[in-house]
Amino acid sequence: MTLRVLDIVGGTSVDGPGLRTSVYLAGCVHRCPGCHNPQSWEMSGGKEMSVDEIIAVIDENDFNVTLTGGDPMCQAEGVAELARRLKEAGRNVWCYTGYTYEEVCGDAVMSSALPYVDVLVDGEFEQAKRDTGLRFRGSSNQRLVDVARSAAGMVTLWDD
Repeated sequence: MTLRVLDIVGGTSVDGPGLRTSVYLAGCVHRCPGCHNPQSWEMSGGKEMSVDEIIAVIDENDFNVTLTGGDPMCQAEGVAELARRLKEAGRNVWCYTGYTYEEVCGDAVMSSALPYVDVLVDGEFEQAKRDTGLRFRGSSNQRLVDVARSAAGMVTLWDD
């Protein structure tokens, strides 16, 4: 199983609580105006890495993990496998997506990652709702969904 990876950054504190390793995945269909990472939009961007190679880098950094991009759900099958292995190793996993939690739940492939994701940061970035005071997200429509405590139709927001 492989994924298209733009970068892996260890020791970041902007993509979730504490120091984390952020895996920036290639590809995004949303192309939100004002996106802070438009170079991530191309599906063929970055380089192909196996799940084993990605985990080896994550293990070197030894932090919890954030999957971001681009939109990780554009590579949902590989993301589900990566998230499963990370969760089995005891890591806390956050995932950013432009899809809403409800859209992810309604899609068989995307939803296969949810059992292994602790927090899903959902929703497209909306320039008109940009708020630099928000934690771990760029616009007020985006939510920090506590996946384990949520169900389709009943979202529970993450609270540290």
